[in-house]
Amino acid sequence: MLILAADVGTGTQDILLFNSEKEVENSLLMIMPSPTQIIAKKVRKATKKGKTIVFTGNIMGGGPSTFAIRAHLKAGFPVYATKQAALTINDNIEKVKAFGIQIVSEAEAKKLASEKNVQEIVMQDFDPESTSAALSAFEVQMPTNYAVAVQDHGNAPEKSNRVYRFELLRELIEKGGELENFVYRPEEIPEAFTRMKAQADSLLKAVGGRKTREIFMDTGPAAIFGALTDPAAVQPSVVVNIGNGHTLGALVNENRITAVFEHHTSLMNPEKLQDYIIRLANGKLGFEEVFEDGGHGAYRREDPGFEQSGIEKICFEQVRSIIVTGPKRQMLEKLSESEIRAEISNKLHFAAPFGSMMLSGCFGLLAGFLEKYPEPSINLINH
Repeated sequence: MLILAADVGTGTQDILLFNSEKEVENSLLMIMPSPTQIIAKKVRKATKKGKTIVFTGNIMGGGPSTFAIRAHLKAGFPVYATKQAALTINDNIEKVKAFGIQIVSEAEAKKLASEKNVQEIVMQDFDPESTSAALSAFEVQMPTNYAVAVQDHGNAPEKSNRVYRFELLRELIEKGGELENFVYRPEEIPEAFTRMKAQADSLLKAVGGRKTREIFMDTGPAAIFGALTDPAAVQPSVVVNIGNGHTLGALVNENRITAVFEHHTSLMNPEKLQDYIIRLANGKLGFEEVFEDGGHGAYRREDPGFEQSGIEKICFEQVRSIIVTGPKRQMLEKLSESEIRAEISNKLHFAAPFGSMMLSGCFGLLAGFLEKYPEPSINLINH
């Protein structure tokens, strides 16, 4: 069985083609610029040429692309966008208009794109056509099984997307925090996950009616469950993914996420991160503290029925491993022995599932795919 897993981040998009008939280590892989970085580059090129831009496509990740769009507007060049594409910039269309972006219909966008000195830029996260073109150069065909992860803040036009995203994560932990709670077939994606739904729609259109199977996840949980495929991930464990954009830490016991924090990597430092790890496990890290510091928040499941679910409360002393992954893991990896807190040092491990640290999210996606479409002969998560 072939499964293509694509983990779409802020800095990179990590793509893995898994073949169940080979060793996992022999899977084909690509670490490429993220879609938002690609869009940002296209915008900057249009700015240099003084072109008008019209955005079409669907909701995708912002960040770098949004900064480039604002710079284009500041330079005095017009920007048009269809409503779906504009939602990439902000959930509130009125705020998008306030930036100076003009909202147009699909027909108007098509007409504009045909005009001289106007560049059309298509908004899209995972692009099957580009991936297919890259693979075909090596005589490799696209599979019919897909697993895709994007970070979804949800649709919250009148609320902080940091607050709303954390509310969504908390709900999934309260449901049990198991892998299955974080994995969706296209028809199962909640309405709140607008970016995920947009990607599902785009992928289904791209495959053109072929019989395929797809699952979708958020990038944070995908990285957490992917890191658990590392043999050193002995539970109870605190798993930390230090990504290019976000740092997410989770307390995991019996393959269930029971506590979590999420912050922006640019606002983290080694001392704060080590403190967060310890206090997350001890239930001492609160939502308001992380949010007021510019992060998304923190949450630990503490409801009365918690023990009845078969999972006992865990404190930091009971944590058996601290598993760190992600492209910015050097935040802890490059520390000297004296800079690492004593209570952490003997538990710390820098994960490289199946020999590839950058693919933690992809391995979580594979595990999620196998959760929805079981193959008894394949087992990725350590038990």
